[in-house]
Amino acid sequence: MDFAYSERVEELRSRLLNFFDDHIRPNDRLYHQQLAEAPDRWQPVPIVEELKPKARAAGLWNLFLPHSERGAGLSNLEYAPLAEIMGGVPWSSEVFNCSAPDTGNMETIDRYGTDAQKREWLDPLLEGEIRSCFAMTEPDVASSDATNIQTRIVRDGDHYVINGRKWWSSGAGDPRCAIFIVMGKTAPDSPDKYRQQSMVLVPRNTPGLTIKRMLPVFGFDDAPHGHAELLFEDVRVPAENILLGEGRGFEIAQGRLGPGRIHHCMRAIGLAERALELMCKRSLERRPFGKPLAEQGVIIERIAQSRILIDQARLLTLHAAWRMDTVGNKVARAEIAEIKVAAPQMACQVIDWAIQAHGGGGVTEDFPLAHFFKIARTLRIVDGPDEVHRFQLGRMELAKHKPPRAEASARAAE
Repeated sequence: MDFAYSERVEELRSRLLNFFDDHIRPNDRLYHQQLAEAPDRWQPVPIVEELKPKARAAGLWNLFLPHSERGAGLSNLEYAPLAEIMGGVPWSSEVFNCSAPDTGNMETIDRYGTDAQKREWLDPLLEGEIRSCFAMTEPDVASSDATNIQTRIVRDGDHYVINGRKWWSSGAGDPRCAIFIVMGKTAPDSPDKYRQQSMVLVPRNTPGLTIKRMLPVFGFDDAPHGHAELLFEDVRVPAENILLGEGRGFEIAQGRLGPGRIHHCMRAIGLAERALELMCKRSLERRPFGKPLAEQGVIIERIAQSRILIDQARLLTLHAAWRMDTVGNKVARAEIAEIKVAAPQMACQVIDWAIQAHGGGGVTEDFPLAHFFKIARTLRIVDGPDEVHRFQLGRMELAKHKPPRAEASARAAE
């Protein structure tokens, strides 16, 4: 396992860091100002649109999509340090056309879509002309177990008819969102509970598709990205809009969520690095009880522990990315589960310590830490809650130590 960055990645990383120094960090305050003053916070933020052509001109566009000719062709391991940099300024990923849920949706259509589906939806997504939504989670069932999903997708001649409710549907609030990837059941009575689900492509303007509301998160409206509650009432789409075929939805979900999970973890590490930077600067500036905060023992301890936690999570993430690249997402599911638990928890802890170092300012919007904490805490739920990943990890670990069936049967007979 050699985690040294390749020459190409080092060059891209240097170029990306320079872009951040020149265009992203200097415009961070302007971004939040434009968003706060916008009459409609769901509309595209001007500075982001202004920076996109510059990112493309710098060769910093569509950096994900491992092993695909349509993106930069970077492996998960190669993309990791780039996603970490973007994670330090949460709005920056869109500048490089590398933001969720579009990255996962583009990868889904690239891997599982037909040529016609790719021409109609993937190409404009890759060009940044449209945006997309992923609709899987539902309010009426425990969606941490995807087999619970109740939305029905029924074949009717040359069409599928969709009925159901979704929420936490990422990206639906963006007016440029033109396509929804929707998961539901086409065969609810199948004895194989993992073959009951399918995924279909639903254009935004399809009759019967209603955005009921955008969900606030910890009191934030979460614009301009956000998550929606959706209602599907006799939504009719052509049969050719199905992805991969009936009964393949769970398979697609597993293929989509693996890279998505690790992308979240990469960005969470960048978020924690930024929080640590802010904590260090704050502790050097503030002088409680006659000496800098940085000289208080508890702060030094927390800064040191933050560095340990961040570096641990980074190495674990790189290992998971390496496993995904070498043995595939399915075989690497244990490593993906490990980092999906470890990285958001690490980020929550580091950000919490940074908030504490900022005192009352830490929970205001004068600093980005409250927003950072909202992102990190939400990550402990999205793409599977911590408890589900721990449960799967525990089962896999126990399986290593269970005796073979024959041996177990012989022992039982004795």
